[in-house]
Amino acid sequence: MAQGGFQVEELARLHYPDGILIENNDWNYDLLAKQTEELLQRENVVIFEAAFKFENLFIRTDILVKRGNNIQLIEVKAKSFDPADENLLIGKRGGLVSGWKPYLFDVAFQKYVIQKCHPGWKIKSYLMLADKSKKATVEGLNQLFRINKTANNRTGITRKVDRLEEIGDSVLDKINIDIILDEIETGKHLCYENLGLEQSINLFSKHYATDKFFNAPVSYSNCKSCEFRATKEELAEGKKSGFRECWAGQLGWSENEFNQPVIWDIWNLHYLRGPKLFENDKFFFRDLNEDDLGVKPEAGKISSSERQWIQVEKTRSDEPGPHILKEELKQEMKSWKFPLNFIDFETSATALPFNKGRRPYEQVAFQFSHHSVDAAGNVKHESEYINFEPGKFPNFEFVRELKKALSKNSGSIFRYAPHENTILNAIYRQLEESDETDKKELQEFIKHITQSKKKATKKWSGDRNMIDLFQVVKDYYYSPLMGGSNSIKAVLPAVLNSSELLKQKYSQSIGDIGLTSKNFNHAHVWLQVEDNKVVNPYKMLPPLFADWKEEQTEKTVSGLTGIADGGAALTAYGKLQYTDMPENERLEIKLSLLKYCELDTLAMVMIWEYFREITLTV
Repeated sequence: MAQGGFQVEELARLHYPDGILIENNDWNYDLLAKQTEELLQRENVVIFEAAFKFENLFIRTDILVKRGNNIQLIEVKAKSFDPADENLLIGKRGGLVSGWKPYLFDVAFQKYVIQKCHPGWKIKSYLMLADKSKKATVEGLNQLFRINKTANNRTGITRKVDRLEEIGDSVLDKINIDIILDEIETGKHLCYENLGLEQSINLFSKHYATDKFFNAPVSYSNCKSCEFRATKEELAEGKKSGFRECWAGQLGWSENEFNQPVIWDIWNLHYLRGPKLFENDKFFFRDLNEDDLGVKPEAGKISSSERQWIQVEKTRSDEPGPHILKEELKQEMKSWKFPLNFIDFETSATALPFNKGRRPYEQVAFQFSHHSVDAAGNVKHESEYINFEPGKFPNFEFVRELKKALSKNSGSIFRYAPHENTILNAIYRQLEESDETDKKELQEFIKHITQSKKKATKKWSGDRNMIDLFQVVKDYYYSPLMGGSNSIKAVLPAVLNSSELLKQKYSQSIGDIGLTSKNFNHAHVWLQVEDNKVVNPYKMLPPLFADWKEEQTEKTVSGLTGIADGGAALTAYGKLQYTDMPENERLEIKLSLLKYCELDTLAMVMIWEYFREITLTV
């Protein structure tokens, strides 16, 4: 997302070909402001990264357009918007939409400082965003703004075009926010606590200028999402934790308190219940009872509130064993039809589309893996698909290959979490707008294995609708080894460490197990056990370019080092769109992607094997 922001900013600058960039000297505020003022002596000028300093206030603007005393202040963001959305920035009740508040207050602050420097200016303010109603008019738009690292290891962009005309119509557009900024300035929308814009600025700037600790009141929502934390390992290295400094100063917490589990570690604790507990000084697991979490059982499954209470109880008692509704899980598993099919997708959605005719943040499905298990428990890496060809929109071929793979049997299909269902729904809509000759057939296949989204106008639930293994975990299984997470990256190590059978099986080579694999040789071993604890298999995935010499890796176009999570996978796909990437590097990245995705579906198989093991005795 952050890298996409740099790309969008570079495209935004193309809208103003005469713009002058003020760069370098980032911490010399006086020099930057002086350079800006010299450029502003011109009657007409466009400045990128214009700097303004008033007393102890300093800001830089993304784009400033000066035409005499008429000014356009333009803040560029990689967020997308739908022009038809009447409540994009202002909600139905008249308040600012929470997700947009930081950006709107940011522009309000910029305008405030500029107006203080130039009281006679007439300023109009805009957000420039990715317009979801617009389509890319050229192939490879994303790759015309190539992400790289500069000499000081900061993110930079290499631009492959010089004029906006070279890319046809831009996918960016401006939204005027003058009315909203007026309402912020007059105090209709308060910035901090019960303070208006100017009062908030004075309060913040006073603390900043004197380097005085702000001492903002601790709160559930803010402290839960605090980014100024340090891990135990980082603390041992002497690194500081702003979170610790704050809480030690305000609440007098000692090392003992910081080592206690706190309420925001509880899975899915609602943002209404959490703050209420916080206000009553119930910070720790040790402070809670069932009424605090509003525990409400549900027949035949672990309810959300029960799951939270189980997490609290097991953590407090330091009880390592899992909580499993074995009978209910067994009944659920009886409804599954062999052979079982486990699928996982890798996808990408970028602000600047890869392909002509596609919109900002439109889904691209470039890879899947597919494992099958028969009634006897034989595991097979059944099929896989990957598109790594630059400039090719893969989605329709992706569905054709998925249809081919899943049509070989009529067994149950499994996904982990809603992602696969969401992606296929998105491709269904893309097919609707396409002229593919087999689009109806592909749409019927999608409907057969999915369910429609809640807000969809067309409703369906397929006869072979995918079973969500994530939901199965939530309904029937909890392990303290998962902490407060139900992601497959947390569940997999938990089940492996709970099963001697799986430890023994997967500590052997693929060849000895009799497991098939399309990407690993027969000697590959999936598990390593250290101090009687399984090393997470995702950490055992081989690094990229492992067999390459150092001088070779230094010359790679991608700059990647490994692929062990979904974020790295979508980044890798973006790099594969580089047309000048050497073929040996392209193939290395392809193989790494295939290995990662294969592990995702094998992980689902391992979870199923554990569930089968624990229900056999029921």
